[in-house]
Amino acid sequence: MAGTGISVGGFLLRLLGAATLVFATYNPTGYSYVHWVRQAGGGPLPLKVLAGIFLAAGWLFCVRSTLRSLGHIGTALAAGFFGVLIWLFVDLQGTDVKGAAITWFVLSCLAATLAVGLSFSLVKRRVTGQIDDTEE
Repeated sequence: MAGTGISVGGFLLRLLGAATLVFATYNPTGYSYVHWVRQAGGGPLPLKVLAGIFLAAGWLFCVRSTLRSLGHIGTALAAGFFGVLIWLFVDLQGTDVKGAAITWFVLSCLAATLAVGLSFSLVKRRVTGQIDDTEE
């Protein structure tokens, strides 16, 4: 499939998918699954549950793929890397960091961590010839 291998385009597709999942679940604009579920009315409950199941399946796929690809230590290192970027952002911005700005940055780092996890198996296979185990 074009654009899904080890390339900038392939990584950007994975980043787009991870960001869609993260920001569809929650974002500070008020237009997210979390806001929709909390809203009185807002649509039939079965539709909200169906959307929740769809998002949960997406999260399960992304998190499991990331853990299989990077392992627990690698996932912790990736999260730590992006955590330090958040810390640097806050440090450079000083005390005037607004809630929405930091929320966007944290959610973006979460999406980037998932995208790295979704992409790393391809890099590892190309470099070492190892394939991630598909069994638990």
